[in-house]
Amino acid sequence: MIIDDQAIHDRAAILAAAGDHPFVRHSLSPGVPARGYRRDGAVLWLLPPERGLGADAIGPTEPVLEICAALVADGVLRPGHRMHLPRLDPAQVAGRLAVAEFVDWDFHWTTVAPPTQPDEQRVVRLTDADRPALAALVDEAFPDTTTHPDDPRVIDWYGIRAGDRLVACGADRSRGDVGFLAGLTVAPDQRGRGLGAALTAGMTRALLARHDTVGLGVYPDNVGAVRLYRRLGFTDTLSRTAIRLG
Repeated sequence: MIIDDQAIHDRAAILAAAGDHPFVRHSLSPGVPARGYRRDGAVLWLLPPERGLGADAIGPTEPVLEICAALVADGVLRPGHRMHLPRLDPAQVAGRLAVAEFVDWDFHWTTVAPPTQPDEQRVVRLTDADRPALAALVDEAFPDTTTHPDDPRVIDWYGIRAGDRLVACGADRSRGDVGFLAGLTVAPDQRGRGLGAALTAGMTRALLARHDTVGLGVYPDNVGAVRLYRRLGFTDTLSRTAIRLG
């Protein structure tokens, strides 16, 4: 059971408890009602309705799991709810939470502009007229992405063209007061030419004009992408495990 003195009742208090962490700033938008819980250095907050059902958390894994289990017992968290939690081993969760999906990923962020990349000047903001080409590129180059052209979380799409052909794209999925890059991809026959670096650098520079921090997510086994992002300044990392309750 969650007791009253463990509850946090607004975004400012959640941020204070979490040390103003960029992941929390990204997860919770200003002006949106928020409710969270803290225990032994861990902070968990419920996601607003527009984010879907679930919660995010940072801090030590054991108290995070204790909060999750208490919220499941109280009926606050239920099957189908999604959570982004500190990096977990499946053995830690077994017998405590019923989990239908379990995926590791890393949140990287930067507060400084990246080194200028060759071809960065080719990065442009896309328009509605680019939607067919954008959909075709995503289907070809990144079919299992979590960010698609019709995703309501996307503010803008950016891309690189080779003549009339769209050969690279990425989404601005900024939320809260942190910029966020998503769905970065390059056409298979155009890879190895520095377009991924150019796209990432150009988008990061554009988002840093509006935000003091820019983040992105990457699977830890995507070694090439991790190396690229670190080279471009995304050297701060928070390890995550995404789960869906069963």
